[in-house]
Amino acid sequence: MENAEADSLKRVFGLPTLVIYGVGDILGAGIYALVGKVAGISGALVWASFMTAMVVAAFTALSYAELGSRFPQSGGVAYFVHKTFHNHFLSTLVGWIMFCTCLVSMATGANAFAGYFNAFAPLVPVWLVILALFSAIAFVNFRGMEESSALNIVCTAIEASGLVIVILVASLFIFGGGETTNATSIVAAPTPGWIAIFQGASLAFYAFIGFEDIVNVAEEVKNPERNVPRAILLSLGIAGIVYIVVSWLAIQVINPATLAKSSAPLLDVVSQSQPNFPRIVFTFIPLFAILNTGLLNFVTASRLLYGMSREGLIPSWFGKLHVRRATPHRTILVILPIAIFLALFGKLQFLAGVTATLLLAMFFLVNLSLFIIKRREPRTSGFQVPLVVPALALVFNLALVAFASNDSRIFALVCTGIGIVLIGIRQVLTKKSLSSS
Repeated sequence: MENAEADSLKRVFGLPTLVIYGVGDILGAGIYALVGKVAGISGALVWASFMTAMVVAAFTALSYAELGSRFPQSGGVAYFVHKTFHNHFLSTLVGWIMFCTCLVSMATGANAFAGYFNAFAPLVPVWLVILALFSAIAFVNFRGMEESSALNIVCTAIEASGLVIVILVASLFIFGGGETTNATSIVAAPTPGWIAIFQGASLAFYAFIGFEDIVNVAEEVKNPERNVPRAILLSLGIAGIVYIVVSWLAIQVINPATLAKSSAPLLDVVSQSQPNFPRIVFTFIPLFAILNTGLLNFVTASRLLYGMSREGLIPSWFGKLHVRRATPHRTILVILPIAIFLALFGKLQFLAGVTATLLLAMFFLVNLSLFIIKRREPRTSGFQVPLVVPALALVFNLALVAFASNDSRIFALVCTGIGIVLIGIRQVLTKKSLSSS
């Protein structure tokens, strides 16, 4: 029996470790890399963009919480849509969109990682930094969820400490009478309107990605019906409060236009607030934060393909687990080269915008699924939200997509179109195989 294939995932998550997993997934590349880019769009109201993005994310998080309680299975959104519409084509397409979201998010994080790494080692080629990053997280993912969870806990502690440092030194700087960089230009600059706030929110939404990943590890959670909803809401709430505070403090220290040009924005905030703070120390903190985000995206993408395979939505080849490690090693090998390619040829703001746009489109289908399921299959027990929650979430998701950049929407459509073609080809080949047999 030693060579027999593992047939189930290990249940290793309790509520505390699951909340840490969720917070660790949400915190990271988003706030460390994008606070400057969002400030470049919404100016002094960057905090309002993050708050708007959090509100939109909160409504969808509530929908995810109920769906995660109803269907605690790997596969996440693809499984939810499959249970709602009973349509293999649509379910597979949604899974493909989620898969693309994870890949583009990994590439976004890799660019942010290279930006902070080059802040203290500018001679190291970007491509080498990206290859080293992906090789490391692929190895940890292959080793197993216990190893991934342990690294996640360490990285979450480090990235959270980095944000605490930003809050402390920036607060001391501001309330201690420090002089803000280009302070006069902040006063003179016109206040951005609500359009700029929503445009900034469409990009800031990337920073909240992660709460939805919790449902993809539901089969590895103890008592998932109870712990998954709680972990989703707690993770989003903790991260959202931190984001709003950090983004407000950042533009009190550095002019939004200056912050927008930085490849390591929070490092610059700390350096401006406390010049004596060792730059190299804070340079390493964002690296751990972004590493963590990349690892958790990698875990999610690999478990997503695994779950879809077990549901018969994609070939069974993807559903095989490693004999000794009980990890979906085949999906890891498929994901690695695609993510590297995207990271090498994409730019940070563009990749982040594409990720957010893909995710908002996918969230639309998640909320639609819950809306239909609640009307079709009402229940009296378990975690529940009012019907108005998924209805409002639908509207909010579409609103942020409308404010995304044209390039982001176009590339998101290209990704979707590729998925439609690949799924269509597979269905044609499957039909021919069945007819010939």
